[in-house]
Amino acid sequence: MSAVTMIQSLPRRYENTFPPNEQQRIGDRGGNHQQIHEGHIIITPVLRDEQSSFGAQIDGIDWSLPLPANDIEKLKKIQDKYGVLIFRKTGLDNKGHIEFAQKLGQELEINPFFYGIENDRIGDPLLWDVSNINLDGTTVQPSQRRWDHSLGNALWHTDSSFHQQRSKYSLLLSHGNPAKGGSWTHFADTARAYADLPRSKKDELEDLIVEHDLWHSRRLASPQAFAQPLDNERAAEKSAYHRLVQIGPDGKKTLYLAAHAKLVLGRSFEQSQKLIWELIDHCTQPKYVFSMEWLDGGDMVWWDNRKSMHRANPYNIDMTARDVRRATVIDDGPLAFGVDEKQVLNHEKIN
Repeated sequence: MSAVTMIQSLPRRYENTFPPNEQQRIGDRGGNHQQIHEGHIIITPVLRDEQSSFGAQIDGIDWSLPLPANDIEKLKKIQDKYGVLIFRKTGLDNKGHIEFAQKLGQELEINPFFYGIENDRIGDPLLWDVSNINLDGTTVQPSQRRWDHSLGNALWHTDSSFHQQRSKYSLLLSHGNPAKGGSWTHFADTARAYADLPRSKKDELEDLIVEHDLWHSRRLASPQAFAQPLDNERAAEKSAYHRLVQIGPDGKKTLYLAAHAKLVLGRSFEQSQKLIWELIDHCTQPKYVFSMEWLDGGDMVWWDNRKSMHRANPYNIDMTARDVRRATVIDDGPLAFGVDEKQVLNHEKIN
């Protein structure tokens, strides 16, 4: 099977993970939504059982005032446990969004502005415009390259795994009023999914190194448009290498996985893609997934890219404007820089 045929035959994940009903879109493994109080901070878990928790809605934060340092530290600890935190009606603007993100890590990712800063609606290098809105306020159309580029966001992925220094957190903030019933982000618990793998599979995966390439995922989602990335695209984003099995912030092992994952070192492209999509399918079973609907301007979700995957609903021509902007915190932990070139070369020699 040729590489192109293989890419075009891969499964597409463009359907809603769950139908739009309250019980399933914000579900609970244990069957209840008991609130947990950490002082004035109220935690409502999303998926929870005796073994693990994933996702939580957070209330009790006064976003009109600067968050005190002890609140930031509490939220970081809560994040380490739940992986995805949802905040409703924060009232944050671009400035407040950036300031909050900067309190969570040392640096924010810089937007490479693939298609020129003059064509970016936000124009702030610390924010990524992941909306479907053009400079003139019209919605993005299928004739635009940006449409093709954004189709990849509907594949399960981890933000910036294609960077050699990976991202730690993503913070996505809604502006305006999202269209009810049509604006969703879906999240998968890759730590719990790893824990449930049989021992033989864990042993197989333990030392594997994976090449991550943004243009691979774009080619998966839009094979014709991204048969070859443009020179400026390829120059802005090259491949990166990361271990497939990682240690999460809570000390538990997790799968570091994404549609950006192109090649498992030591395996053919076809063998690599078979394993990668087998694992993505495993991680995105309903028991590991919940779906968040964007309800109001100011809604924000903060997730840890080291222990989760996510995806958006895909663009379609009937969509109304969806204005969401992302700040991304660079990882500064011991595994932040992935596998360096020397390790990659040594691994290739061994295999």
